[in-house]
Amino acid sequence: MNAENRTLKGQMGVKRIHVNQHNIRANSKGEDRPVITCKTSSGNHYGHHVEIHGPSLVVYPDKPMACGAKVWIETLAAITIFDRDGNHKDVK
Repeated sequence: MNAENRTLKGQMGVKRIHVNQHNIRANSKGEDRPVITCKTSSGNHYGHHVEIHGPSLVVYPDKPMACGAKVWIETLAAITIFDRDGNHKDVK
């Protein structure tokens, strides 16, 4: 952990999980978009809920992510992302 910022920034395999507020707004108008985004070095993964298989850290830094997220969860642990139907994707 980066003690100065209390984040996992710069560590290999870090995953950043946040809630997509734009999709929540769209869903309130009748759409069914995934509201959870998991950012990894290999790309973004989307779902309706996520299971974290190990320690994690909730981060509220001074500077938001490029996507605009102001609070997110960071973990080095494997995660499983689920869609509304229960289908899942494991992200290591």
